[in-house]
Amino acid sequence: MFTTLRCRHLVSKLVAVEQIKLGQICFYSSNNDDKSPLNGIRVLDLTRIIAGPYCTMILGDLGAEIIKIEQPGVGDEARKWGPPFINNTKETAYFASVNRNKKSVCIDLKKGLDIVIELAKQSDVLIENYVPGKLAKMGLGYHQLKDVAPRLIYCSITGYGSEGPYASRPGYDVIAAAIGGLMHITGPKDGPPCKAGVAVTDLATGLYAHGAIMAALFQRMKTNKGQWIQCDLLSTQVASLINIGSNYLNAGKEATRWGSEHESIVPYEAFPTKDGYITIGTGSDLQFQDLMKKLDLSELLDNDKYKNNINRVKNRDELLKILREKLKQKTNKEWNEILKNSTFPYGQINTIKQVFEDPHVQHMKIVKDMDHPIAGTVKVVGPPVWYSYAKNAVRLAPPTLGQHTFEILKEIYNKETLQKLKENKIIS
Repeated sequence: MFTTLRCRHLVSKLVAVEQIKLGQICFYSSNNDDKSPLNGIRVLDLTRIIAGPYCTMILGDLGAEIIKIEQPGVGDEARKWGPPFINNTKETAYFASVNRNKKSVCIDLKKGLDIVIELAKQSDVLIENYVPGKLAKMGLGYHQLKDVAPRLIYCSITGYGSEGPYASRPGYDVIAAAIGGLMHITGPKDGPPCKAGVAVTDLATGLYAHGAIMAALFQRMKTNKGQWIQCDLLSTQVASLINIGSNYLNAGKEATRWGSEHESIVPYEAFPTKDGYITIGTGSDLQFQDLMKKLDLSELLDNDKYKNNINRVKNRDELLKILREKLKQKTNKEWNEILKNSTFPYGQINTIKQVFEDPHVQHMKIVKDMDHPIAGTVKVVGPPVWYSYAKNAVRLAPPTLGQHTFEILKEIYNKETLQKLKENKIIS
């Protein structure tokens, strides 16, 4: 009844349909204008906060239909994470940041279990971020749904995985960043540990989950089978230690905080200027030579202590003192002009206002305006990936709570049944 690329929503638009058989799988192609890679894929989204919604937003940008299941009258916790609010409404900027291209359907999971199961049968992917075992107790665990929806790709996003000493703990980004070592290596030298300015562990977990789901969809094309994907914040954070983790595992080297400096490359940091900060990094000796010429410090090139990166790292404090004093003498605007067309990377540290006023950011047109039914015009940062053929786009504004309940459920139930479900407060 259901195909790998669900064409139920496309039938009315098809001009020509070509059915190609590959094993037990059928692909439907048409000459309609939608070039979204995941057009026809339905995702049942039972996630809240950041990691899960970030993952489903990416899938939605790629054209998947995202059905966001929310508790009637309550919804995603991020709906209440304000101020700030958008245009003096109750719609939070936080919720809007990760929930575009989704349809909100309000179902009481305890009373409306059968409804969710029916939607799962008609979906390609289910994503959830409940504490391990909670959905299974309600009858919505992977092992229960795989019997009624064997082609369903079921993705669980948790704090610490489904097994182990921490499995039952609730997981938040900052806690995973603490246990996973990120906060230990983040912050000023000889200062206290700091968290990153955004929830990077949540975001990385959402990205891992998105990639895993795409791989599972591709594998299902060959096997016609769904599977259970498990992602967790702590595993993501440990994997994201990259070279820092490798340094300890292979050389027994414990990490320390370096502020904006780099342990193995000098110079590579944020330097104070007359009116702010500018970041400069020289990853090669040739780049260092170019920097010295631009800073009018060519005499340093004759000093053996700075001949190569190994020596520059050894003599870090002496060299950085000279560079810091030099860069304090001019403004960011002046240095940007002097460093133009350099062979080494550089860039001033922008405020968020300056980020969105930056000429290159504006040239990319990554900020999109959307019409919201309550908040009016909502601005969102669109997808940062462009395709030569495929469509990766912002289409739907972040939904109001329960905005699409009847639109989605009328595919399953008639008007009378929907009215009864509403009266019994099973849906809203």
